[in-house]
Amino acid sequence: MKVRTYMCFPDFKEKAVTFSYDDGVIYDKRLIEIFTENKLKGTFNVNSGFFGTHRRLNREDAVELYTRSGMEVAVHGVKHLSLANVDIAAATNDVIQDRKELESAFGCIIKGMAYANGSYDDCVIEMLKNCGINYSRTAAQSGSLDLPTNWHAWTGTCHHDNPNLMDYAKQLVEYKHADYFWAYRPKLLYVWGHSYEFNDKGNWNVIEDFAKFIGGREDIWYATNGEIYDYVTAFDNLEWSVDCSLVKNNSAIDVFINYLGKKCVVKAGQTAKI
Repeated sequence: MKVRTYMCFPDFKEKAVTFSYDDGVIYDKRLIEIFTENKLKGTFNVNSGFFGTHRRLNREDAVELYTRSGMEVAVHGVKHLSLANVDIAAATNDVIQDRKELESAFGCIIKGMAYANGSYDDCVIEMLKNCGINYSRTAAQSGSLDLPTNWHAWTGTCHHDNPNLMDYAKQLVEYKHADYFWAYRPKLLYVWGHSYEFNDKGNWNVIEDFAKFIGGREDIWYATNGEIYDYVTAFDNLEWSVDCSLVKNNSAIDVFINYLGKKCVVKAGQTAKI
């Protein structure tokens, strides 16, 4: 397990928020309007085999919506299969075909995923690694603001229907790290769901009120799931000298650290002296 004691998010921020929404449905349009208005970002997990079917966006509209808004697109299974409940060959095909179609449609490398029906096991996780999937979200709720320790079993803080949603948001907003360095930990609030739930339950106010409260804050980093993964991985892969006076960043991402009260930006591909 990597120790992230000295890690800050970009611009030395200590807090981050991300979202994950499934199925690529037409109600994502309204959700993204809310996100954009409140300067929020998220990841949308799409079943490319169902483009244009019941309440789902067609291919053209999906490409326009997610690309224009700057949201991340991720795999959700070409046919939304419960991966742990089918033959591994069928599970592999469901992931690979979805990834292939999404990469073709969006013109970018797709590296993330959410488990359809929350179905996965150790065998599925190994398969995802072989398919080039870097992270995958479960359908569980951790109730935690901690960063994941297993990217292929990434459990969000809560579903948007969780009665503690606003309590978690307030915890994040009020969070201040301890003065002693070994207790320093950046915090992440991760909310997930399906935008059609707001339509079906007639409760768009839940996400509207939440977005207004948590969005637009200067001390919070708003990022997609993939951006969170890339940044934390870049930090995890830093190389430190024995006395920790030098730190090398082999990634293409600038990394912000706070080493014993000394703030430092380790530029992409460079070595910094602390």
